[in-house]
Amino acid sequence: MLKIRLTRMGAKKNPFYRVVVIDSKEARNGTPVATVGWYDPAKADAPVKLDEEAILSWLGKGAQPTDTVRSLLRKNGIMAKFAEAKK
Repeated sequence: MLKIRLTRMGAKKNPFYRVVVIDSKEARNGTPVATVGWYDPAKADAPVKLDEEAILSWLGKGAQPTDTVRSLLRKNGIMAKFAEAKK
């Protein structure tokens, strides 16, 4: 099964995350199928950049977001668009 999850990048004690589509059995920093965005919690406003079309495509193909990624998608309105598209 494919998961949409975070992979850790950045320096020690200064994390930066990429939002990736990856097989659920791969390691956290394993080879992703696709990179669909990034998230930087170290900044004041915690900027997030997501490729909405790619994420909606992967969700339509059955990829499951992790809890943290689901929260990010919900805050950016992508989960609402996916639910609307399913109806």
